Amino acid sequence: MTDAPRALRVDARRNRARILDVARTVIEEQGTQASLRDISRRAGVGMGTLYRHFATREELLEALLGSRFDRLAARAAALEASHVPAHEALAEWLREFAAGAATYRGLAASMIATLEDGSSSLHASCAGMRDAGGRLLKRAQETGHIRPDVDGTDLFALFSALASIADVAPSIGTRHDHLFAVVLEGLVSRTG
Repeated sequence: MTDAPRALRVDARRNRARILDVARTVIEEQGTQASLRDISRRAGVGMGTLYRHFATREELLEALLGSRFDRLAARAAALEASHVPAHEALAEWLREFAAGAATYRGLAASMIATLEDGSSSLHASCAGMRDAGGRLLKRAQETGHIRPDVDGTDLFALFSALASIADVAPSIGTRHDHLFAVVLEGLVSRTG
């Protein structure tokens, strides 16, 4: 009898891991508004099991994306503490941010919505990521490399929009690197 609860915990962990693996694939295919029913079906679990692990879509996205946002915040902190010139650190972090934001269709729009909704389970990790990028921006502005009229919200909006280009126009998405360079060049201070 004492083994039964333990078996359920192992089974529950296995179900959760399976749901996350399948959700990652389905969301890559369909975007952040992917069908939860499709996720549960492909994971081989019922909707009740999915909802026991993730009561809302936000909770599922938090499990998939929260750690990614936290890693980007930690990466910004590491770059901030490094000897990499401030403007290069900012550019490197923005490349990583834009690449991550382009992973799932609809992610850029979801991030913007998350920042506007303080009750969202993703709000804290997304805001932490944005704030960490804002510190890199401020540091690059203090060296005179980046124009002073840009703030963290501007930066987040610009590079989220760049990441979402592939969502609305996949043919333009092939020009991502060029467009990234154009947007980055637009941040350069012309007075220094």
